[in-house]
Amino acid sequence: MSTEAQKTISSKLWAMANELRGNMDASEYKNYILAFMFYRYLSEHQENHMQTYELLDVEDGESINEAYKRAVEEDGLEDYLEAISADLGYAIAPEDTWESLLDKIHHNKIIPSDYQTLFEHFNKNASRNQEAQKDFQGVFNDINIGDSRLGNSTNARAKSLNNIVKLVDDIDYKDESGKDILGEIYEELIGKFAQSAGKKGGEFYTPHEVSRILAKLVTNDVKMDNQSFAVYDPTMGSGSLLLTVRNELNDKASVVKFYGQELSTTTYNLARMNLMMHNVSYNNMTLSNADTLESDWPDGVDADGIDHPRSFDAVVANPPYSAKWDNNPNKLKDSRFKEYGKLAPASKADYAFILHSIYHLNATGTMAIVLPHGVLFRGAAEGTIRKTLIEKNYLDAVIGLPANLFYGTSIPTTILVFKKNRSNSDVLFIDASKEFEKGKNQNTIRDTHIEKIVETYRNRKDVEKYAHVAMLDEIIENDYNLNIPRYVDTFEEEEPIDLNQVLAELEKDNKEIAKLEKTIQEQLKLLGVEARF
Repeated sequence: MSTEAQKTISSKLWAMANELRGNMDASEYKNYILAFMFYRYLSEHQENHMQTYELLDVEDGESINEAYKRAVEEDGLEDYLEAISADLGYAIAPEDTWESLLDKIHHNKIIPSDYQTLFEHFNKNASRNQEAQKDFQGVFNDINIGDSRLGNSTNARAKSLNNIVKLVDDIDYKDESGKDILGEIYEELIGKFAQSAGKKGGEFYTPHEVSRILAKLVTNDVKMDNQSFAVYDPTMGSGSLLLTVRNELNDKASVVKFYGQELSTTTYNLARMNLMMHNVSYNNMTLSNADTLESDWPDGVDADGIDHPRSFDAVVANPPYSAKWDNNPNKLKDSRFKEYGKLAPASKADYAFILHSIYHLNATGTMAIVLPHGVLFRGAAEGTIRKTLIEKNYLDAVIGLPANLFYGTSIPTTILVFKKNRSNSDVLFIDASKEFEKGKNQNTIRDTHIEKIVETYRNRKDVEKYAHVAMLDEIIENDYNLNIPRYVDTFEEEEPIDLNQVLAELEKDNKEIAKLEKTIQEQLKLLGVEARF
């Protein structure tokens, strides 16, 4: 399906959703519409599974849901739920399917408590598969059935929810070839909600063009080997960055394993939904809802105090910029931080995120992280950590991005690229701060800008006024300050002024003025007026 057609469908859905949300904030309304899109996906995915594996005998003129109801009446519900849950990690009873929900709405048989019952049943059935329980349990907890902004009475709130369900059902989620593109539309909507939410949007979404740059950087060295590829995002937001890495692999890995952690429960739920709607099996995703900097994950310290870190082929991150964190001195005993002698300051956790991410990067992998420019030159503890990272020869590249790319902040940012076993000891600096298309509210990086950044990274050569390969001695001379203008000179000299030409132009202008004054004087004389110049 073309990107334009995909955007057309998501724009239509977005416009209709805005009509329905009333006075509810877009960042909160997303919890309803995206959750119901996910519920529809799960229900239809279950139907396809039952049909594919012939769990049902569907008679002529009978829908899959009708066959499901009939089978349950004949054989009982329990065995079906167990069988479905074992395969899919979740199970939906026939009275709770998307088709059954729509049937109740169309026949005015829905009561307000039906929605609560629907999600309670889902949570209960999610516990049947212990391995998948963490991926499905509580995924719909952000739907507040009793929110007064949905309506002043239970019936009014039920009507609002009914309208959302009908809206989600009205959109055709298949392209002209019959391919399911629900996941792509879902991703488009997440971006629209992030844009509408302003500052809050930056908490759960990284602009797609920035995600693409990070993904291309961390997959650059991957060879065709039919092996699994593990990618980790310690501040995963809605999971879009993880999915973009998979898209950039281009079949270089037979299995992609996704790992991510997110502090916000609402955003964590969004990530779970987003990954699964992009056909990521629960077997291939390990996500956590916790504070990345407080207790190490994945795995971390066991009951005996022994650390069991897991490392990955790629680490990508767009953490909250200069966030506050608890830099208690005891954290210097933490395996992630102890080699660097200092902790990131309490008011700026940027280097804490860097060190956590590097700790989980394997020997052959690549890490790319987006942060504010301050990490390049701030001193004190950050200067000490930066110096140690450079001396360990982990820093591979520094890429300056344009300002005003992200939701909720207009500051320019930088991408830092790290590798652990580098054969070279130089650092590539790229100044892409002027590579953008100016927008009304936000700047955009186009495909040509992305290609230029990635090609320059691959070629690793000086490019006048754009890139410079700095040797370690040069960085030491700059006292380990990584501020990009110290390495990439983008100064444009003004064209020299030809003074003789300027004088000639002035003389010409003076003659023109004198000629005009004479004409005006003659005209005024005819009118009997004395001219005074």
